[in-house]
Amino acid sequence: MAKKSWWRTAATVAVAATALLVPASTGTAASPSAAPSHSLAFQLPEPPSAEVARAELTGLHVDTPHSMNGYSRSKFPHWIKQHGECDTREVVLARDGKDVKQDEKCRAISGTWLSEYDAKEFTVSGQLDIDHIVPLANAWRSGADEWTTPDRKAFANDLVHSQLIAVSAASNRQKGDQSPDQWAPPRHAYWCTYARAWVDVKHVYHLDITAPEKAKLGEMLDTCA
Repeated sequence: MAKKSWWRTAATVAVAATALLVPASTGTAASPSAAPSHSLAFQLPEPPSAEVARAELTGLHVDTPHSMNGYSRSKFPHWIKQHGECDTREVVLARDGKDVKQDEKCRAISGTWLSEYDAKEFTVSGQLDIDHIVPLANAWRSGADEWTTPDRKAFANDLVHSQLIAVSAASNRQKGDQSPDQWAPPRHAYWCTYARAWVDVKHVYHLDITAPEKAKLGEMLDTCA
């Protein structure tokens, strides 16, 4: 019970911080040819340093995966509205791209995106997925099966921690719900950041890891300069 109470406090802080990150609309009409008034100008949260991540990794609870009985993505409601018409997906697209322009419904109509997983560049937002660094099904097997639906909703839409990133649809679907020992970004240069982010998300949400997952994360952290 203490674990869940602590997590609930963290989720409340995350939701409050997310609200502070999104600027209020000026009420000016948006034009597809220019950045709209609700354009979101903040950056992908930087995960902790490799040193901090190694300490967090040491503290994670190692266990066998929980049963997938009862799992459904619908138990992690997403994408939710974050600001006016802007849902979580559109916020991440605006945040992770360059020169992103949105229409009056906050949909990204132009911009450039670099997929960190495979170093591919895109100019069409529909070719991108918003990846949960720690996949929803992995979170379920790691302890989220014991959370409430509001808890899982906060996790699935977390803009405060390094949990969401715009990547190529192909790489996201290759990853699926696999942990780092089963899948790692094909772009080796991203391993350090990916491992730091994965470890920190599991630390923040008190999620378990498996022994092979822990070993692989340690290997990936060793690539940090």
